[in-house]
Order: sequence, then C-alpha cells, then structure tokens
Amino acid sequence: MIQIELKNKVKEPRITLVGAGPGDADLITIKGIKALKTADVVLYDALVNEELLEFAPEHAVKVYVGKRSGDHSFSQGNINKLMIDYAINYGHVVRLKGGDPFVFGRGYEELDFAASYSIPATVIPGISSAISVPGLQQIPVTHRGLSESFWVVTGTTSDGKVSKDLFEAARTNATIVVLMGLHKLAEITQIFKNEGKNRLPVAVIQSGSTENEKVAVGIIDTIVELVEEKQIASPALIVIGEVVSLHPSFQPIKEFYDIVAEE
Repeated sequence: MIQIELKNKVKEPRITLVGAGPGDADLITIKGIKALKTADVVLYDALVNEELLEFAPEHAVKVYVGKRSGDHSFSQGNINKLMIDYAINYGHVVRLKGGDPFVFGRGYEELDFAASYSIPATVIPGISSAISVPGLQQIPVTHRGLSESFWVVTGTTSDGKVSKDLFEAARTNATIVVLMGLHKLAEITQIFKNEGKNRLPVAVIQSGSTENEKVAVGIIDTIVELVEEKQIASPALIVIGEVVSLHPSFQPIKEFYDIVAEE
C-alpha cells in the first residue's frame, strides 16, 4: 500500500466515486455527504451543484474538471491521472459526479484506472436523472397499462451519431429516456415518425430539479418547435412514451388533437 506523510499524519491514498444526483443539492445521499466530509480533495463535474462543496472540509482542495455536453475542460484521461496524483499526494479523493457514476458517467473507467495503481476505490451510488427528473414532473418511467419497461439511451455515441439502440427502442411500447440528446432531437423524432408514432407523447426537461428547470410537453410531431419556442437548452433529457400523457399539462394537448382528429 502506498503511504505518504502529510503534516506528521500518515495518509493512505483512496478514492470514492460519489453520485451527486440530478442537480438539487438535497438529492445527494447521506452516505455521499459523509464521504465529502472526509475528503482531502474533491474533483467535481460541471453538472454537480457547487453547494455540495460546502460539505467538504475547509482544507480540502476543490478542483473543477468540466465534463458536460460542449464543455470538456479536461479529457477523461486527464481526469483519471489527476485522480491518482491527488490520491497519492493528498489522501482521500472524492470524485463527485452528476447523477449516478455508472449511468453514462464513465464511473467504471475511473474505478478500473484506480485499480491499475492498486489504490482502493469505492462507489456511492447517486440518484440518476434518468428516473428522478421525469418523476419530479409526475412522469413515471413505468406505469401499469402504459409501460412495462424503460430504456435509458445516450442521444449521441462516441462517433457523434444517434445510438442504434434508439431505432430498436422506437419499435417497442417501452418508455425511452434519452440523455445528452437535445441537439439530436430532430433526428430522434424522425426515428419515431418512421415508425408511425407521430402522436406519441414527449417531454423535454432542462436542468431538472434545479431553479433553471424548463419543461416542454408535446407529441413527436410538435416537440422540436416547442423546445425552440421555450428556448430549452442543455443539459436536458428527453422522455418519450405514453407515460408522458400523465403529465398535468398533457391533457389539454390530448383534447386538442382528439378534436382535430374528429374534424
């Protein structure tokens, strides 16, 4: 085990991956807060609420490492190296990540990198935005009679294309939650149009659980225009499926299209 002596006190390097939740600081777990309180270093992402840094000790080093759509202040490789360097030189590193570290958070890559240096690493799960953000809008990802399962899909793969899984998901009756896909919204809706699902309910939620939250609720045919009208921007997630019809604002939309269909 690597050890260093810092201010006459032996510090053993260790890393804790902590999920910070969807944005509201109150939605981090108690175990996550306990980890922050013992941190010597906090490496935090762009989607992390900075209020959480107040739980770290005054002496702790706080390092912003970016990582969001359009903001890659640090590459994943650089973050991995920083994580190891700080652990060896300072002790306990808390890697604070938005949502849950293992839901499109590249958490396992960091866990694996720590293991390659024989540095102990543990995981504290976080509340994933994929489930919690729709839930806060009264949209369940599953509901008896409407959806028996749900997909969580990345909007853009590493090669910059729409995920092939979306084509498969569009053929099912499942709820589909798309993360990091706002800039591909037109392409995504076209996939559902090609399946004849033009009137399938859709919600786009920006900055869910925070004071910057914005919501657009519509159908596949109208959602692109609604998002532009409401000036919704990243970070945002897309929820597609019949469960969106349960949102309080959807009933007037349904009634309008029922009248149009009758005419």
